[in-house]
Amino acid sequence: MKIDLLSTDSFAAGQPHDQFRWLRDNAPVRWHDEPGGKGFWAVTRHADVWEVDRDFQAYSSGPTIMITDPLEGVGGFGDHKMMLMMDPPEHTQFRKLIRSEFTLPAARLRQERIKALARQIVDAVIDKGECDFVAEIAGEMPSFVIAELMGLPLTDGRELYKLTEVIHTAPEALPPGAGGAAVAKMFEYGSRVIAEKRARPGDDLASRLLACEVDGRKLEDVEFLLFFLLLVDAGGDTTRNLLSGGLLALMEHPDQYAWLMEDLPGRLPTAREELLRWTSPVIYMRRTALKDVELAGQQIREGDKVVMYFGAANRDPAAFDRPEMLDLSRDPNPHIAFGTGPHGCLGQHIARIEIDAMLVEVLTRMGGFELPAPPEWLPSNFISGPKTMPLRFNQRS
Repeated sequence: MKIDLLSTDSFAAGQPHDQFRWLRDNAPVRWHDEPGGKGFWAVTRHADVWEVDRDFQAYSSGPTIMITDPLEGVGGFGDHKMMLMMDPPEHTQFRKLIRSEFTLPAARLRQERIKALARQIVDAVIDKGECDFVAEIAGEMPSFVIAELMGLPLTDGRELYKLTEVIHTAPEALPPGAGGAAVAKMFEYGSRVIAEKRARPGDDLASRLLACEVDGRKLEDVEFLLFFLLLVDAGGDTTRNLLSGGLLALMEHPDQYAWLMEDLPGRLPTAREELLRWTSPVIYMRRTALKDVELAGQQIREGDKVVMYFGAANRDPAAFDRPEMLDLSRDPNPHIAFGTGPHGCLGQHIARIEIDAMLVEVLTRMGGFELPAPPEWLPSNFISGPKTMPLRFNQRS
């Protein structure tokens, strides 16, 4: 079995479950060469991913959560880093700044507005009978929600989403410098947000971030910009790719689709969790060993890269009965599509509400789904999901 978890070809039609299966069975913690880099340990079993993600004393989120090390002197952030790349207690301190916005009670307060946005999104395409499901439906919801959270125009959320797509695309699939240019544009927009919210603060997350304090001081501009990048960038990943990948899964499993539609309100909660397990939109997160440690019989050395593959963990037969089967009634379902431990996805409660609202609108108002052309998947080894997905549908009576 050829194992290549760096090439985007391996992820050209979803996650490489044949490779993951072989790794879990034969080498669950396996050294993977890295052209131009020092290599990394690929971790594919559920229990081992769980252990690495929760043990921040042995595995650090710095200097980056990406496999590729940052180039020295590139980025211009000085000593500042994104919250995702911090460890407790620093990570805990920064997470507290926005945690209240993303608790389950706070997310539920937005439920009716999110349902209204879902209706608005489907209203825009329902009479056409066709759309690009990613751009016109799946990508719209998280773009609109994060724009409203930050106090931005909804149309700006859509433009920011386009930049995140570029940021997630593998560099070799882009023109030279395109990824860096997208980050620069995001920061240019964020700088305008700083000026606007300082001049006219509102009841929104951007204004509150600029007013809050860490260690008795307000956030520096670069700290706000890194927060802004994180919120916009991570805010859409799971929802967008779950909705598009999830609809594909339902189309490919008509028996499960029919079962769900027999009682959509009652069966949606377990179905949503199974679609999260099945699609696992975030492919991996990297950690860096802080000390020599043993993992699944392998000796990890201080400084080694340790990469957790969530899609592999979510098909582990040691954690799931019949993991290769889509079972929308699966319960319990200990998937880790949102990660676990200190870095468990802060926005998962809002993401679930977005997913439910969008699936209800799509599945109750649209039917007879057909793909006039195969989906084009995002060329990325980090985020899994279609980039474009032409869809024809009938309007349900």
